[in-house]
Amino acid sequence: MLDEPIRDRRSERRSATRQEILAAAWQIARREGIAAVTLREVAAAVGMRAPSLYSHFPSKNAIFGAMFAESWQAMIEAVHGRPSAHQSPRRTILAHAETYFDFATSDLARYQLMNQRTIPDFEPSEEEYAVALAAYDTMRAALAAHGITRQADLDLFTALLAGVCDQALANDPGGTRWRSQLPRVIDMFADEVGLAGPRLREAS
Repeated sequence: MLDEPIRDRRSERRSATRQEILAAAWQIARREGIAAVTLREVAAAVGMRAPSLYSHFPSKNAIFGAMFAESWQAMIEAVHGRPSAHQSPRRTILAHAETYFDFATSDLARYQLMNQRTIPDFEPSEEEYAVALAAYDTMRAALAAHGITRQADLDLFTALLAGVCDQALANDPGGTRWRSQLPRVIDMFADEVGLAGPRLREAS
């Protein structure tokens, strides 16, 4: 009979407590706005005194950092979880854009933390930012598979997506007005970078 691995119950409890703290921080952020998250309110939500949080997170920005990394990891998983199918280059890039749009616009607080300077003094650590870079590399690889490798073209793609997401969150949260523009956006992008058709609007 094989010996069962020894469980590190203390580590498991610590990990569970960290997740509880993060869940409470997200709840506050989604209810009151990401900038409204405070150590005192998070501590109250999990039944702790504020100083007790320091044994799990040394500062409020450390909580934000963990939330930031958690968000970008979820983005990576959303992309990898997308059904794969043999499609035209434009439709493949459209699918990537739609996945990002759906993820970004489903949670305003998360989007603000990931992509906007809503918290002026917050900077993710190098390790936390590496998760965002990994998500960016996923996008870079998707475009490179179709010969789109110039940094200026990647910058244009991200700027177009960010603009559509910002418009949706500001003017039509939960609606389809701006998502329906994505085929046109990708066609314009594809035309600009010389990506062959068929055009998405004509194929739909």
